[in-house]
Amino acid sequence: MRKAKPKKRIVLPDPVFHDVKVSKFVNHLMYDGKKNTSYTIFYSALDLVKAKMPNEERTALEIWKQALDNITPQVEVKSRRVGGATFQVPTEIRPDRKESISMKNLILYSRKRGGKTMAEKLAAEIVDAFNEQGGAFKRKEDMHKMAEANRAFAHFRF
Repeated sequence: MRKAKPKKRIVLPDPVFHDVKVSKFVNHLMYDGKKNTSYTIFYSALDLVKAKMPNEERTALEIWKQALDNITPQVEVKSRRVGGATFQVPTEIRPDRKESISMKNLILYSRKRGGKTMAEKLAAEIVDAFNEQGGAFKRKEDMHKMAEANRAFAHFRF
């Protein structure tokens, strides 16, 4: 590479839970620099999750973290050209990228859901991910299936 790697920015923890993961999620959720709106959506979604799952002994934040773990992919496929043919090569994912992919998938499938407010959609997707169903979980399963199907090309790993 010609240029030096850019410095990693330090993300400050969120004001309520004092958790960096929450801040990163809110940053992914944010549109047009409206971070306060994103925080409002996220916290109200967690309240809705707690209301939907009253018999669960975990806190809403723990449910959200478990939901993220459930939709975090371990492997992905990358296109690699070898001698005129393009192969889908399965590769391991770096930990920071795993986290980012799972957050983005949760938000993407929340936005696609039917529902009145974004908080309701996000809460529904979190509950589904916690119960190992829904769009984001299906996306992870599809990623893993594709990597498994193309395991024969793993020796092309770069």
